[in-house]
Amino acid sequence: MRFTPAARAAITSGHLAHLATINADGSPHVTIVWVGIDAADDGDTLVIGKLAEDRKVANIRRDPRVSLSIEAEGDHLGMQHHLVIEGTATVEPGGAPALLGELAKVYIGPDADFPPMDDPPDGFIIRITPTKVRGMGPWND
Repeated sequence: MRFTPAARAAITSGHLAHLATINADGSPHVTIVWVGIDAADDGDTLVIGKLAEDRKVANIRRDPRVSLSIEAEGDHLGMQHHLVIEGTATVEPGGAPALLGELAKVYIGPDADFPPMDDPPDGFIIRITPTKVRGMGPWND
């Protein structure tokens, strides 16, 4: 699945994303994350950096189904444009500090120095392969 230019613009806009994973009991677990597009994969995969293993990492390892939403510029009939991406995720060890350093320049500012610690852990990269794109905005035209 390829992202449209409008969907790419929403993903890379610097708006925080809401990532939903599935807890062991089947209930949803939603967190706010920084998200980017993996340039090494022709831009068809989303990437999220995690310095430490947490519930979302454990949930993805157990059940890779995820959903991610991002508010976008514009509105229609009083409803804020938003992009929803459903897909499957994988967790790969390492690479989080470099990815988070890149994403910090989008989310914090061009001079951001992140992670804010000496010798950060290698962490994890979550990769999301989209299976469905929906929401309200120009990606539905």
